[in-house]
Amino acid sequence: MHFDPENEVVRLCAKGVEMEGQGKPAEAARLFGEAWEKAGDDVEKFTAAHYVARHQPDVQGKLIWDILALQHALQIKDDTVKAALPSLYLNVGKCYEDLHQFEKAAFHYQAGLSCQSFLPDDGYGQMIVKGLKAGMQRAAG
Repeated sequence: MHFDPENEVVRLCAKGVEMEGQGKPAEAARLFGEAWEKAGDDVEKFTAAHYVARHQPDVQGKLIWDILALQHALQIKDDTVKAALPSLYLNVGKCYEDLHQFEKAAFHYQAGLSCQSFLPDDGYGQMIVKGLKAGMQRAAG
């Protein structure tokens, strides 16, 4: 998926990632929140929600934002976003697992596995598939 480096939401998220790298999580969270406030379309909302989720103080808050990111990603008509879906399903599944809602966790892990063909054939893709498979095993008890 192509992200326009001139887009204000993308710039705010990139700056937030930079702040994370500098060990400034509060500043990163502020920038991601600002990106969410400025987000206007599904691409911007998916992007911002994904980063806001990373800075939630609890699993329930993270789940809300991960679901928002997934919902907006599913609305995007650009096929290149499909490569992000397995990771988004993994994030949602892990939240449900952490909340001991194993049926919902398994559903999301399976949904992620069902679109694994969109992942790149590299270390990142392999890591996501491994995480989805391990999640399925844990959710199955």
